[in-house]
Amino acid sequence: MDHVNQRSTSFTFLIIGTAWMFDAMDVGLLSFIMSIVHKEWLLTNSQTGLISSISTVGMICGGFYFGSLADRIGRKNTLIITLLTFSIGNLVLAAAPGFYLFLAIRFVVGMGLGGELPVAATYIADIYHGTKRSQMLILADSFWAVGWLLASFLSLLFAPVLGWRGILVLTALAGLFALVLRRHIHETHVVPKQSHEWRATVKAEFKPWTLTLWLAWFMVMFSYYGMFMWLPSILVDKGYGIVNSFGYATIIVVAQLPGYFCASWLAKRMKVKYVFSIYMLGTAVGAIMFGQSTTAIMIVIAGCILSFFNLGAYGAIIALTPDLYESTIRGTMTGIAQGIGRIGAIIGPLLVGILMDHQIGVNIVFLIFMVSLVIGAIAVLSLPVSTAREGDRDE
Repeated sequence: MDHVNQRSTSFTFLIIGTAWMFDAMDVGLLSFIMSIVHKEWLLTNSQTGLISSISTVGMICGGFYFGSLADRIGRKNTLIITLLTFSIGNLVLAAAPGFYLFLAIRFVVGMGLGGELPVAATYIADIYHGTKRSQMLILADSFWAVGWLLASFLSLLFAPVLGWRGILVLTALAGLFALVLRRHIHETHVVPKQSHEWRATVKAEFKPWTLTLWLAWFMVMFSYYGMFMWLPSILVDKGYGIVNSFGYATIIVVAQLPGYFCASWLAKRMKVKYVFSIYMLGTAVGAIMFGQSTTAIMIVIAGCILSFFNLGAYGAIIALTPDLYESTIRGTMTGIAQGIGRIGAIIGPLLVGILMDHQIGVNIVFLIFMVSLVIGAIAVLSLPVSTAREGDRDE
């Protein structure tokens, strides 16, 4: 790859990486929006929880639909469509007059968000090869941490002034980024297939180990959303209000970044499935530590370990998945895998809530997550495929 092309590819990578940033920013802001809408519309806890659930269901559908669309009409155009769906949806959502219409619109926003990541991952997988592909996909996922930090700052600085509707309008401005995508990135060289050819290829590429990959996706999202969505509430219950502050949240998010960078470094030196398994086992250790922590400092340390390893595992499986399939169905299979994973994102938080309602101790809750993380690590280790397909070697 010559110097000019390398600069162009790096610039494209930075642009595409913002898909992760927007996704994380919206998920982070949703927790704030939920609490404000809850008070403003006098919602029950079940109704408020439904906002998060309907968003995740939208993400599942978006991953399935837009992932396949990327294989049929191209990555660039599909990515622009997902970004506009997310942005225009949030603009309309800001004007929602009531709860049920809010839910319907939020489902559409979720579709855009759920479609962004598999399409963005597929695009990056198309422009890099071999171990470089794995490294860049993991680094692209580090934009997730940037999005969470941005959400924290937006909530702190603008929420008291703009309210939840104003925050949604602010996030809708991300739609302007579609103009940048349209002007500064080009379609990858993958030639979309006709519908019948695409279906035939998907059927041919659906191997038994695909189910094992889906299990790993399920476990990584089950553990991430189950632990991190409930982390602030668990800390409050433990009596450590100080670690539930903005400063604590920032420390936890910042701990994600070295996790991503270390995983990217390892991906150049070993197969990504080994990186994923190491990080899942590291998260399992963090889960046990957190469940047994009794002091504020130990809780902070365990939280940072969870953040470091769990998000690094997330980046590793994003790097692993597109590399397992041929380019013409890469978007479809990546979208399905992420969609299956998001089912775990629904079940994880629900399970924690049920267990806590039945007075199950935090140590037992995190022991369950430890077991799920070990299962995910073993699942990926059992994959009988190389993460470098023929024709995809390093340049």
